[in-house]
Amino acid sequence: MAPKTAEKKQVEEKSKAEKASAEKKPKAGKKLPKEAGAGDIGISSKAMGIMNSFINDIFEKLAQESSKLSRNNKKPTITSRDIQTAVRLVLPGELAKHAVSEGTKAVTNFTSS
Repeated sequence: MAPKTAEKKQVEEKSKAEKASAEKKPKAGKKLPKEAGAGDIGISSKAMGIMNSFINDIFEKLAQESSKLSRNNKKPTITSRDIQTAVRLVLPGELAKHAVSEGTKAVTNFTSS
């Protein structure tokens, strides 16, 4: 009888160890993209501040325009259509077309996953 209980304990310990190691393994889902081009290119903190201000400014303009559009339509929420129209109004020509295309692609990927 004693050997059987010892064997059970060993099996239980092995299964616990396997479960613990399986939980610690990283998921093989998303990988970071490899760097394209030169890897030694950086950005100064001043340039990063300028880019941050630029992005915040564009975001503010798009939010304001989409807010106006939803208010004009007498709707309480800002829809993706309002944002798309705001992009077309705020950004010039070809840039607006690319932004709408990338935005639509991002929303499609988000909803499908």
